[in-house]
Amino acid sequence: MSIEIKLSRFNRIYRSNEPLEGKIIMKLTSSISFQSIRLTVSGTVSLQVRGGSAGVVESFYGVIKPIPIVRNKIFEIQSSGKIGSGTTEIPFSVTLKDPKEENREKFYETYHGSNVNIQYLVTVDVVRGYLHKSLSATMEFIIGSEKNNLPLKPVSPEMVFFYITQDTQKHLLLPELKSGGFRVTGKICTQCSLSDPIVGELTVEASAIPVQSIDIHILRVESILFGEKIVTESSLIQTTQIADGDVCRSMKLPIYVILPRLLTCPTIFAGPFSVEFKVTIMITFQSELSKRHSPYDPKTPRQWLAMESVPLELVRTK
Repeated sequence: MSIEIKLSRFNRIYRSNEPLEGKIIMKLTSSISFQSIRLTVSGTVSLQVRGGSAGVVESFYGVIKPIPIVRNKIFEIQSSGKIGSGTTEIPFSVTLKDPKEENREKFYETYHGSNVNIQYLVTVDVVRGYLHKSLSATMEFIIGSEKNNLPLKPVSPEMVFFYITQDTQKHLLLPELKSGGFRVTGKICTQCSLSDPIVGELTVEASAIPVQSIDIHILRVESILFGEKIVTESSLIQTTQIADGDVCRSMKLPIYVILPRLLTCPTIFAGPFSVEFKVTIMITFQSELSKRHSPYDPKTPRQWLAMESVPLELVRTK
């Protein structure tokens, strides 16, 4: 015997003001009787503080009580009855957000982060009574922002100009980099739609040491209110290499980075937590030292690295 949930949309993306639709598919070797078939919809924001985070004792590890968005809404699909052997499909359509109800929490978009996790689940239970084990299955579905709450799409993303030289670096550099110098300039967007790529351009104007690689790192910055402290932690989401090996001087290199769906969301500033993002442009210079420290943490400055970070605001647009 098996049971599964098949949603009406292959990408499983729904908006909170839309009905959640699909089918309950049961494959049985023999007929069964049941007391009820019900769906349970839940949505939570899970917050976690890890040991080693800024301002927290190394040995401390805390799990904060989840913030409910949907408090286990139960829908009865069928009352008691009997299902024959073979494959049976039972359609369902349930309302996630009742316009007459005042929801205690906002329907945030689905997001899978490091310390912040926003998840929505639908569970089907076929209750068969005390003498028989219930049949159940669970599936995650994805919530997107309501269209009515979305801003109009901006004509173009907001851009910021940057330059990277030996004088803009706050960490120790290789002596030959410090004395010979380098200059990298360009522009990159600091606000863009989640459905659009991060775009920009970069030019290596001068460098005393050949360039080994140029990478664009996307990082999440998650902040959690824990007691009287705000714990903030940055973690890497994605790395995109835009140049491999030394590049021609004064040649414009395009920046084009596609955002991952579940690992990003619209920038959130809520009471107990916030989710922000930033982009780091990292220049790796050819050095024997770099070969001994691979792979490296993009958040940790090294003598053979030059970097520049800019905040990134992500928005959902129509």
